[in-house]
Amino acid sequence: MNEPVVVGVDGSPSSLDAVAAAAREARLRGVGLRVVHAFLWPVLPVPLGPSPMGPPEGGLRNAAERVVAQAVEHARETEPGIEVEGEIAVGEPLTVLEARSHDAALVVVGSRGLGGFTGLLLGSTAVHLSSHSRCPVLVVRGRPDPTGHVLLGVDGSAAGEAAIGFAFAEASLRGAVLVAVHTWNNWTGPVSGGPAEPLPLVYDVDMLRDEEERVLAEALSGWQAKYPDVTVRRQLVEGRTRQALLEASGSAQLLVVGARGRGGFSGLLLGSVSQAVLHHAYCPVAVVRDPGAGARG
Repeated sequence: MNEPVVVGVDGSPSSLDAVAAAAREARLRGVGLRVVHAFLWPVLPVPLGPSPMGPPEGGLRNAAERVVAQAVEHARETEPGIEVEGEIAVGEPLTVLEARSHDAALVVVGSRGLGGFTGLLLGSTAVHLSSHSRCPVLVVRGRPDPTGHVLLGVDGSAAGEAAIGFAFAEASLRGAVLVAVHTWNNWTGPVSGGPAEPLPLVYDVDMLRDEEERVLAEALSGWQAKYPDVTVRRQLVEGRTRQALLEASGSAQLLVVGARGRGGFSGLLLGSVSQAVLHHAYCPVAVVRDPGAGARG
């Protein structure tokens, strides 16, 4: 399949960073790049053309065309060999990007914005795009190490399979090492068996660690066979998922997480882990949604 990479632009420096990253992703995949600017003004009671008293290049429509033209030029300068097309779409930006994700290989956005994409990663808007996009979403942020590894958060759930596959494919395309991180906690202490009967619960720590190691190994095994060119480093970390991923992202060129999970990744896009990753990771973050989630509701 030859679905394009789609990038949302608004003229901000952040969106131009996203364009450069999207152009590289398109080149790696051997597909085209579609530059999209969402244009809400046509549905508002404001003139679109230049003011009678202003320069002919003025007006909202001309401004939108300049945003797209600048982004297209930037993409071609970044990756001269790729096909680039620009689009001005009428509609609300997140709705437009969600619609474009139906026939895209990847949707790329910046971590800050102006105009229609203002606050793209603030509050519910990031949750909406990452939770409803029909393809992976790449959020360009931080200062990635271009020679660094691809970092993957593994939780062992069936819903996380799509993220694992995406991470292996990215590591293969980039010629990068894949570092797969799985966190676990050594929970010990009293667990109540009833209102008046607290029961002690003591885990065999070694057994628990071995079980979590097995979960990590099994989650990766099939993908390692599919991508024999990818060097994989497994990291079993005792502690909090958020802290482990943030620390590891400092030397990474990309962080990949699933949109849903269990354990440390449960509700990833609804709680503190998602806020930490999307707002504080030191490298771009790819959020990969389980393709079967839409069918399950």
